[in-house]
Amino acid sequence: MPSWFDIHDTPITSKSVRGEEDLLRSVQGVHAMIDREISAGTSPEDVFVFGLSQGGALSIASVLLYPKTLGGCAVFSGFLPFASSFRSRVTAEAKKTPVLWIHGRADFLVPIEAGQDGTKFLRGLGMSCEFKVYDELGHELAPYELEYCERWAGKGSSEQGRKGVDRGVSRSNYSCCGFSIFSR
Repeated sequence: MPSWFDIHDTPITSKSVRGEEDLLRSVQGVHAMIDREISAGTSPEDVFVFGLSQGGALSIASVLLYPKTLGGCAVFSGFLPFASSFRSRVTAEAKKTPVLWIHGRADFLVPIEAGQDGTKFLRGLGMSCEFKVYDELGHELAPYELEYCERWAGKGSSEQGRKGVDRGVSRSNYSCCGFSIFSR
């Protein structure tokens, strides 16, 4: 099965073995995509990185290791794909990127504890991270998650230093797996 980086065991927890080399190679690919968006004239604050499951793990890793503040990151049923030793590699600018982490209590592939551990890590860095839980949600992407994410990404928040967003992306263009980068 194609993947962004190796996963050695399931269920995936914060203590799961991580393949850092594969992860960092994938992060470089995401950074190249973000750089292309910015080179094309998109402001970094208008770039959002979203991902489901392993794509969510790749999204948060890419945002944390990116040298600029982005518009936001949404992690759906994801996990932190690295050990706490990565804390020192997180840039000061990346810490300003707001994060929405959505997880379901009925997720048995990536249990909710992985999401809780991820948000605890981010908040420990001083990051703005909203943790949204749906009781009946398993390891899937439901339309109501995307609707919530769309409202979250679109709201203006002086507390988070984020402008309102009108991405001009129709709902039919959302990716339901892997990850997506949206910009205005």
